[in-house]
Amino acid sequence: MHLGTTLTQFIIEEQRHIAGATGEFTGLLNDVATACKMISNGVNHGGLLGVLGAAGTENVQGEDQKKMDVISNEIFLKRNEWAGHLAAMASEEMDEVYQIPEGNPRGKYLLMFDPLDGSSNIDVNVSVGSIFSILRCPGNENAEVEQSGRPTPMEAFLQPGVKQVCAGYALYGPSTMLVLTTGRGVNGFTLDPNVGEFVLTHENMTIPKDTKEFAINMSNYRFWEQPVRRYVDECLAGETGPRGKDFNMRWVASMVAEVHRILTRGGVFMYPMDEKLREKGGKLRLMYEANPMAFIIEQAGGAATTGHERIMELQPQAIHQRVPVVLGSKNEVDVITGYHHAQAA
Repeated sequence: MHLGTTLTQFIIEEQRHIAGATGEFTGLLNDVATACKMISNGVNHGGLLGVLGAAGTENVQGEDQKKMDVISNEIFLKRNEWAGHLAAMASEEMDEVYQIPEGNPRGKYLLMFDPLDGSSNIDVNVSVGSIFSILRCPGNENAEVEQSGRPTPMEAFLQPGVKQVCAGYALYGPSTMLVLTTGRGVNGFTLDPNVGEFVLTHENMTIPKDTKEFAINMSNYRFWEQPVRRYVDECLAGETGPRGKDFNMRWVASMVAEVHRILTRGGVFMYPMDEKLREKGGKLRLMYEANPMAFIIEQAGGAATTGHERIMELQPQAIHQRVPVVLGSKNEVDVITGYHHAQAA
């Protein structure tokens, strides 16, 4: 039997390189991993457990919730509220900051998450996932664990992506994987269902700088800005066009699945600004979708921008703020960003 590196062992070794990290960080990531295992079980047995289908409610984004959206959100909250690692949490499914219940110890980290990304696909058995981002809570960095305290304000979460301590996602597909970064590269762990442990299977994941594959929702073509239309038109022109090569197009409508494919074999993913989204600021949420995925992509050698600027340098204004997203193989992202800059010049 191959005795691979477990997630717990990896985190303990990794935290030695994180300034100010303690066993608290290991405990937090273990709790996040436990939540992902429980969600994986729900996704894999959804039809048998009766947890597929619509919940009949909307989240704060005005999106219809699936039953597993609600269940996954509750799992993340309950697995992470009790151990004293967190000062507060924020979720795609909740309007306000989730305060640690009174009587539970409070820690120095903040956790943000999309508990079930791509949930519109769950009823058709297409891969979905969870995304998470960890920050230090301002003012709590060196504090001992508290038994009580004042509520953590929403402003504590409004830190640019470059401040992230850790980011990751779980992919619930043919196998369940947990992919994460602490700022020292990207590593992937596969859940061994026989022992219930995540084991390191994809070490130091990297993204090729060049690619012949792009992912975008073509049905929105008529709403895109000119730089995005130009890029896609050139890809579709193939060998006979200005790019001089043929491209393949993919679209899963699950950000986790799209990013995982890019990490595995390269590509570029776009959910750009369009006229339908302009008033909202974009489609994807900065704090718990764009920032953590940008951190992962950059650590793997790729790039992530809004089309105009680096995502992780944006100063957040709200925990549910939306942004356009272009990420993946660096040279292709640079081309798209260059087209935006050329138009703005």
